[in-house]
Amino acid sequence: MESKGLKITLGILVALFLGTGFYASKLYNEKKETEATLISEKQQVMDDLSSMAKEYDLAIGENKIVNQDLVEARERIQGLMDSLKISQNSVNSLFRYKKKFLALQEEMDYLLAENDRLKVENELLATSLDSTQIQLAERVMFTDSLLVQNTELATVVEDASALQTVGLKGLGVIERNSGRQIPTERARRSDKIKICFTVAKNNLAQAGDKELYVQVIDPKNNVLGANDQIQFEDQVLNFSLISRFNYEKKNLDICEYLTPNDDADFESGRYTVNVFNDKELISTSEFTLK
Repeated sequence: MESKGLKITLGILVALFLGTGFYASKLYNEKKETEATLISEKQQVMDDLSSMAKEYDLAIGENKIVNQDLVEARERIQGLMDSLKISQNSVNSLFRYKKKFLALQEEMDYLLAENDRLKVENELLATSLDSTQIQLAERVMFTDSLLVQNTELATVVEDASALQTVGLKGLGVIERNSGRQIPTERARRSDKIKICFTVAKNNLAQAGDKELYVQVIDPKNNVLGANDQIQFEDQVLNFSLISRFNYEKKNLDICEYLTPNDDADFESGRYTVNVFNDKELISTSEFTLK
């Protein structure tokens, strides 16, 4: 009887061991399948963004006069692609990038349609207006389209109660003793870098004192300004400054300024400006100082 009981006990242990091994193998295979799916979908988003960038390149190349709206939209796509390359392969991360991709897709459809309409109108105007009148009309129409674009983009990309920003721009400025500021593209003539953006209206967000982290990276990949660090769980963010403001559930225009590190001249080349809401990148833009 004891031998029979021992055999039964051994049988149960073997069954449990085999069951545990089978379950562990199943979990491992499911994990690998999920990782493969995320990598595939991430590559699909990257391919889609690359196709969008090529469409913008084609539209920009067809314009005799630079359409700044198209150029800025192209830069936003490049910024999202750069961010996607270094992002984690997680469902939440991929969902956020797909959401931003859909917003950029809607923006592109609108801008390219507007660009085609403007090209047709410009051809008709060319028969009766001189070049100065044409440039003025284009500037007015481009400004109107940019206002519509920013409003629509803010509506699409806002995520529940999280604050979002639109219209992020950076540029060099010369500051006179009177306080007057003159935009410049010259690195050595720039006294400050001016960063401006709009905090978009979000009825779900609570009003009150808010803060966003602004990161400015120079052509040598240095973080300008304070270059302080903040820890978010397993992520460390180096930022140039903290933009603090009182939010009243309506669009709020904000401009911040940076001076050169160690009172030296700014470097010539391409600068990247990022705005973070806690650890989430919500806006990115680039500009060049010669």
